Amino acid sequence: MTKTARVLAVSNQKGGVGKTTTAINLGTALAAIGEKVLIVDMDPQGNASTGLGVPRETRRITIYDVIVDGRSVHDAAVPTTVPGLHIIPADADMSGVEIELSQADRRSYRLRDALMRQGEAGSTGYDYVLIDCPPSLNLLTLNAMSAADGVLVPLQCEFFALEGLTQLMKTIDMVRQSLNPSLEIQGLVLTMYDRRNALSGQVAADVRAHFGDKVYEAVIPRNVRVSEAPSFGKPVLIYDLKCSGSQAYLRLAKEVVGRERRRLKSLAAA
Repeated sequence: MTKTARVLAVSNQKGGVGKTTTAINLGTALAAIGEKVLIVDMDPQGNASTGLGVPRETRRITIYDVIVDGRSVHDAAVPTTVPGLHIIPADADMSGVEIELSQADRRSYRLRDALMRQGEAGSTGYDYVLIDCPPSLNLLTLNAMSAADGVLVPLQCEFFALEGLTQLMKTIDMVRQSLNPSLEIQGLVLTMYDRRNALSGQVAADVRAHFGDKVYEAVIPRNVRVSEAPSFGKPVLIYDLKCSGSQAYLRLAKEVVGRERRRLKSLAAA
């Protein structure tokens, strides 16, 4: 990676909140506005790979090979149909990583070390690396958070959302204390927002009251086109650019880039 690459773990231990959907479509939106993006599929289900049109039979080098066998990020990253967007795919082999690395050195830093080796090799870098995490706290999630600068949290606008968020915050604190002291919360993304549902508005208000400006202004609506796109192996921005979901992800991408520029500006001024 280049020194300027921002590594973000897209994580929430609650399933069904839109992690993979956000990784795919935020990555696509960032690429659409000119950023170079790498998505790392860390989920054994490989849904991010499928959603970006990478067939299972073509996944010859996966994130498993990077973490377990030391293959390079450069070798594993494959281009997608979206210019400027690459992905390191995953497959079912990932489900055995925890056992295979049980006695390995730096078992929680395998992804971090691979990204650092890539930067030292001076290969063409990325502006953003988005890591799609599995919906559980396991060795794969710990590798993602150990490698990340920040955690981007998709949060479904429903009753149990805040309950799951409490557990995630404890996990982030634990990782800070033991593995990655510089890990921060990049931001929270409200997903599956339904304007017709009073509960969605209440959850959004509660999250904003608690987390303030950590919550992105862009809100991802509940949108049938977003749900349909993965079955065609396409990000929603390719499937239907004009739909409300695509436009929301473009707004989110611009907000992510804006925050990153302000962060770099404040660091330069310090």
